[in-house]
Amino acid sequence: MKHLPRILVVEDEPAIAELISVNLRHSGFAAVWAADGAAAQHEIDSALPDAILLDWMLPGPSGIALARRWRADPRTKAVPILMLTAKGDEPDKVAGLDAGADDYITKPFSTQEMLARIRAVLRRRAPERAEDAVSIGELALNGATHRVSWQGQPVKVGPTEFKLLQYLMKHPERVHSRQQLLDKVWGDHVFIEERTVDVHVKRLREALGPEAGAMIETVRGVGYRVTAQPQAAAAPPRQRTG
Repeated sequence: MKHLPRILVVEDEPAIAELISVNLRHSGFAAVWAADGAAAQHEIDSALPDAILLDWMLPGPSGIALARRWRADPRTKAVPILMLTAKGDEPDKVAGLDAGADDYITKPFSTQEMLARIRAVLRRRAPERAEDAVSIGELALNGATHRVSWQGQPVKVGPTEFKLLQYLMKHPERVHSRQQLLDKVWGDHVFIEERTVDVHVKRLREALGPEAGAMIETVRGVGYRVTAQPQAAAAPPRQRTG
């Protein structure tokens, strides 16, 4: 029997939840509805979803609080989270991404946009081939095991940050514009703003730590690259004496 991707819809408005669920089922997904954080946690404990559609405004813990909780839990850390929000201003979108969301959908939204975003995050979560292992200096990434390590120690990164790092590491020293990264990493870039790239680069650097994070360089006015010799780590010129 074919596996239907299981989407957990965390939405306190029954009419909106029903509309979303019906459209998901018509498009080949298995939809599960939870009206608040407690019900959502119960569903997650029963069976891990393939993705979570998470409303920002909920009774009890907010969607932001739930996103942070699930990102901190090793069991749910890699589950894609799409924030549903009526807050369309950039600071609110950035706050959602910083809390751990992989994407955001601003209400009101079209069914096709919602489905395209869900498919995009599920594609980014798909496992990579074993031959996609790559290393630069002491930074290593393995697509088969979905693991990143620095100096032999494991580093925890989110699913979107993993894909971003993987693409940059496969093309070392090359500078990529934000639009190029959207095309190659996000795929369905028509719905995603370039600012999203900056947010995920920031999260990637924080996850890698100061030394490894410095390998992700910003090329002002152009974009980003990964380098084995970050400028931040370059030795200062030796002073001549005599």
